[in-house]
Amino acid sequence: MMQHVTILGATGSIGCSTLDVLARHSDRFSVFALTGGTQIELLAQQCAAFSPKFVVVLDEAAALDLRTRLSAVCCLTQVLVGVEALCDVASAPEVSTVMSAIVGAAGLLPTMAAARSGKRLLLANKESLVMSGALMTAAVREGGATLLPIDSEHNALFQCLPADGQTRGVASLTLTASGGPFLHTPMAQLQNITPDEACAHPRWKMGRKISVDSATMMNKGLEVIEAHWLFGVAPDAIKVVIHPQSVIHSLVNYVDGSSLAQLGHADMRVPIAHALAHPERIASGVGVLDLATQGSLDFHAPDLDKFICLRLAFDALRVGGAAPIVLNAVNECSVTAFLAGQIGFLEIAQVNESALNALSFDAPVNLDDVLAIDAATRVWAGKHKVLV
Repeated sequence: MMQHVTILGATGSIGCSTLDVLARHSDRFSVFALTGGTQIELLAQQCAAFSPKFVVVLDEAAALDLRTRLSAVCCLTQVLVGVEALCDVASAPEVSTVMSAIVGAAGLLPTMAAARSGKRLLLANKESLVMSGALMTAAVREGGATLLPIDSEHNALFQCLPADGQTRGVASLTLTASGGPFLHTPMAQLQNITPDEACAHPRWKMGRKISVDSATMMNKGLEVIEAHWLFGVAPDAIKVVIHPQSVIHSLVNYVDGSSLAQLGHADMRVPIAHALAHPERIASGVGVLDLATQGSLDFHAPDLDKFICLRLAFDALRVGGAAPIVLNAVNECSVTAFLAGQIGFLEIAQVNESALNALSFDAPVNLDDVLAIDAATRVWAGKHKVLV
């Protein structure tokens, strides 16, 4: 049966990789809708190549530009505008599968819409679970959705857990981390790191925000919180190990002393293809791993005095309630400020920790509460000279 797919965040690295996999299996998948932000030229090229029924952008100026480009190539894709349209293409009755790949809190509402409408939800937007883990998992359950993780680490854990997804016999989960570009950089040199240096990831090609998160290890911290909600494992049963080669993507450790790991090339098409076809396997365009060519594999415990953001994520998860929402929101603001040259690299963690210490909110009981806490945190960041 043909699967009709909506890609939220089509112009990002995950979105582009998803389209690459879909193009290899046009007999199984068709593109129903694409969404994008500022990369209008690329979005127009994607529409011309895949002929989706709809494409969504966030403002009228981008929509006008996109309509002009599509008209020039006689592409009949209908251009929609705004957050409501994002939610509509994520929940449309024709859609069977939604790739949630919008970066940051902006992905929360359409991801929730897909969950509530019972879609096969491929989750690359970790912030949805970080901000509203209990609400999102409840929406998946009540809507009859199928949630499949796309982050390479969580997809690896999913593959190594029992087929029914239960965690019986599981002692702990171990997330691997590359350590980013500054794994061996002394603390004294980090103060003068530039945005371009922070975005030069040694293994993965990603957008600038997530690349900075990798450099601070906040990305791994968000993944720790996400793993808690995806697999129902207590915070103290989630471990992180530095593995610079990024060959082993994560491990499930069982009570009998066994550990099951998933290995593969550092290419996001692997988890994307796995989730698209699950429980089947389809070609991703990535070759089989040849261990003989990989050389040695290294492992290190993370330095939580250096990578403060990882420690903050564990702290926020243990506190629970509003703390993960605060951490996610202030981190988005501090990373934006760093990329704009307003604060230094080390100040990202300092601002994040200040927000966690300064802000206290009641635990959210609905999505409006989540959005209100997110907004209030961004106001705090703005008052503390952090760009929002």
